[in-house]
Amino acid sequence: MKYLLYYAFLIILFTNNTIAQEVTEIQTKYTTHNKGKFFISWGGNRDSYSKSDITFRGKDYNFTLENVPAHDKPKGWHVDYINPSRMTIPQTNFRMGYFVSDHYSVAIGVDHMKYVMSQNKAVNINGYYPNPGSYDELLVNNQVLLTEEFLKYEHTDGLNYINTEFSRHDDISSIFKIGNIDKIQVNLTEGVGFGFLYPKTNTTLLGKERHDDFHVSGFGTSLKAGLNVTFFKHFYIQGELKGGYINMQDIRTTQSTEDSASQDFFFFQRIIAVGGIFRI
Repeated sequence: MKYLLYYAFLIILFTNNTIAQEVTEIQTKYTTHNKGKFFISWGGNRDSYSKSDITFRGKDYNFTLENVPAHDKPKGWHVDYINPSRMTIPQTNFRMGYFVSDHYSVAIGVDHMKYVMSQNKAVNINGYYPNPGSYDELLVNNQVLLTEEFLKYEHTDGLNYINTEFSRHDDISSIFKIGNIDKIQVNLTEGVGFGFLYPKTNTTLLGKERHDDFHVSGFGTSLKAGLNVTFFKHFYIQGELKGGYINMQDIRTTQSTEDSASQDFFFFQRIIAVGGIFRI
């Protein structure tokens, strides 16, 4: 009898523990923990750039244009963002990452920005180049007009910032009184990134034939903050504000390896992306 009671006690204890574990698993939402999950996203951006000094060097010229303005080249809402054969043409953002803990992730990605020097602007110039005045560019007070005959300068295929990001993620659904975070969850994210620049620069300089290939040109670093809304555990839309610094000291400009340019500037991105989060 004593042994029967003992075995009965063990069975009840095991059953209770099993039921407690099942209840805990039911109560614990999928979105409560992130560790071990992968994510991938695709989106678009708008970009702003600080003015920058751009130096051009070659066999018979060496000059610097001061405080050159630039802008991006948006395509707007367009099917190219989801057309596999043309989705690298607009300004896009790709990211793929892994949660190393519930709150921290590491990711790699490409920010495909576009940088266009503003044409027909008057800027100061220091240095020399052959045949000044031949490009309808000379102005008074040591200034030049940025005519296309003198200089066309773009990173439009594009200003490719290939980077690694480390980010923190925090569930703030309670602020919005969301009860079931497996249906909808709101997260705040912040991160820091660094990487290299791999632009394909479109430059028409002093009538020379342009260099038309990708080239590692420098490095960049960035900070970001964003808001992520996840639906039904696995799908999300994310908005981000991202700013950073780019330094490119080896920009290919023409077919000649003797010709190059250098510049550094700050950038600011506004990003909207869609993505998925899952375990493998």
